Amino acid sequence: MSGMGVFAAAVIGILAGWIADIVLARRHSLFSKLLIGVIGSFIGAFIASRIDLHLAGFVGELIVSTVGAILFLAVLGLIRRPA
Repeated sequence: MSGMGVFAAAVIGILAGWIADIVLARRHSLFSKLLIGVIGSFIGAFIASRIDLHLAGFVGELIVSTVGAILFLAVLGLIRRPA
């Protein structure tokens, strides 16, 4: 992966985590948003491959990562919810 590829992945991760934060009304640090976005990109890519969805380019990767990040935060919220 080239240096620009790593930079683009970090930008997509931060943006996906930030969008997921807004959608689910959460407040996380910039580092947390990056982690949420990266985890979301793996989740989103897994789901997209299972349903045979192919979105290319920056916007496509951002959409897949954001959906994955939202799903990740939603499930995490269900697990961490007080009894």
